[in-house]
Amino acid sequence: MESKLLQAETAEASGVGVSAEAAAEAQQSKKESFGTKFKNSYFARNFKRNWSYLLFLIPAVVVTFVFAYIPMYGLLIAFQDFTPGDSIWGGYWIGFDNFSAFLGNYAFWGLMWNTFLLCILGFIIGFPLPIIVALMLHTTRNKKIAKFLQTVFNGPHFISLVVLVGMLYLFFGRYGLVNNIIESAGGERYSFFLESGAFRPMYILSSNWQDFGWSSIIYLAALSGVEQSQHEAAQIDGASRFQRVLHVDLPAIMPIISVMLIMSIGGLMGVGYEKVLLMQTDGNIGVSEIIATYVYKQGLTAGGLGAGYATAVGLFNSIINLLLLIIANTASKKFSENSLF
Repeated sequence: MESKLLQAETAEASGVGVSAEAAAEAQQSKKESFGTKFKNSYFARNFKRNWSYLLFLIPAVVVTFVFAYIPMYGLLIAFQDFTPGDSIWGGYWIGFDNFSAFLGNYAFWGLMWNTFLLCILGFIIGFPLPIIVALMLHTTRNKKIAKFLQTVFNGPHFISLVVLVGMLYLFFGRYGLVNNIIESAGGERYSFFLESGAFRPMYILSSNWQDFGWSSIIYLAALSGVEQSQHEAAQIDGASRFQRVLHVDLPAIMPIISVMLIMSIGGLMGVGYEKVLLMQTDGNIGVSEIIATYVYKQGLTAGGLGAGYATAVGLFNSIINLLLLIIANTASKKFSENSLF
């Protein structure tokens, strides 16, 4: 009897051992299958192939996260009656009152119109200009002249805004060069900085003069990747230089143009306050007061409505830019194969 019980216990123990061993083997096979799937996944293969390039991105990602994403918690003061020195997390919450105050402000539509008009006119003139310059420099036969012109076009980009506005005063001020020429020709001096009609042309043209050469670099880089055999084939078919630009060069950079167009539309309402503030006078404030300068005055100068109100206005402007970016990206994805996301 005792021997039978011993055999039963031994069989039961051996059965448990076998089942436990089988379970361990199944778990190990699952781990191996998961590891095999991960190794064969697109992410793993792409990371293995481009790990050295991704390594160089780490400093940029860290800097962007530290200086762009972590400070975003400061947007909370847009929903508070905030004064400098208060705790952001323990402030007096007022909900959307700051937004309501801005939308109900008598200056709302004037600010929106001035900002939109200044940005859209600058966009219409400034977006195609670098493309035209890049195509012109790329098709120039004399490469020495092309490099010289590129250096000349890029030079204004390195001029600071303060120096640029100072140059505008030297040329277009009450006693500037242009007014001296007008007076010597028998005309009357014109106050470019006091007349509202002169502000937008001066701002837009000077901004495009400063940036069009630098913005053309990305298109020149894209044009350098166009295969010469395509131009040779077009020449054999009798295509002129202008036709080769239209049918060879322009389609080659169209994806870059689409991406830059989306990004430009996304930042359409994001004009900075610095240059506008430097050019602003009592005479042109009716057309030069934009959202950016309004935020600066309300948040950082005496007599403003406070940091919470200014943050709400800035956040409202950023939301408009985000909506424009989404609309432009969706339209580009629908009508072409190029999009940001």
